[in-house]
Amino acid sequence: MGYGSGQAVGGSVGAQESRCAVLLLLDTSEAMGRERIDRLNAALMQFKQALYADPETAKRVDIGIVSYGPVRTATDFVAAQSFYPPFLLTAADAPMGAAIEQGLALIRERKETYNDRGLSYYRPWLFLISAGAPSDDCQRAAEGIRDGEANKDFQFFAVGVEGSDMQALRQVSVRAPLTLKGQQFDQLFSWLSASIAAVVRSAPGDTVPLSNPTAGGGWAAA
Repeated sequence: MGYGSGQAVGGSVGAQESRCAVLLLLDTSEAMGRERIDRLNAALMQFKQALYADPETAKRVDIGIVSYGPVRTATDFVAAQSFYPPFLLTAADAPMGAAIEQGLALIRERKETYNDRGLSYYRPWLFLISAGAPSDDCQRAAEGIRDGEANKDFQFFAVGVEGSDMQALRQVSVRAPLTLKGQQFDQLFSWLSASIAAVVRSAPGDTVPLSNPTAGGGWAAA
């Protein structure tokens, strides 16, 4: 997985007004199971608290959530200081391709909103967590990710829980996907909140080195 911040683009307002959109794409298919979904829900609450506790992050970061199984926008983009996680439940299928496509559309809309308001913004993040094999075709989603990454429209990260179809994740993600160790969702979201905080404190255009989640007993395996 590559590390580094996106570049701020858009309006000419000061850096203190820049925004960073973070969209979570969360698998809620039956492959998650009761224990995993419970741990994910708990980790999302910790994520909220970490974002809210950091005033700089709370005012610059916008959070959205798309869950899939079925695909739905569980949380429209909202400022981190107003974010409250939805309570996720598991269902049957895992339409990952459709979820990614919906996520790409939401990112495009969010960037248009920033532009309309004259706000500068960091390159948005899409962060996918998968628990099993996708139940739909992901080719169009993969093409969208490749094009968007090449144009620096966003950064896409993929994480598979143990037992996930890692080959499917490798087909859609430009960055090598990581495997979550055990059920360490809390450590994953702790890393994510710290990474986002580092990005929004950077100067627009700077590359921000992020801690490697596979090193030193981190939450992920390559």
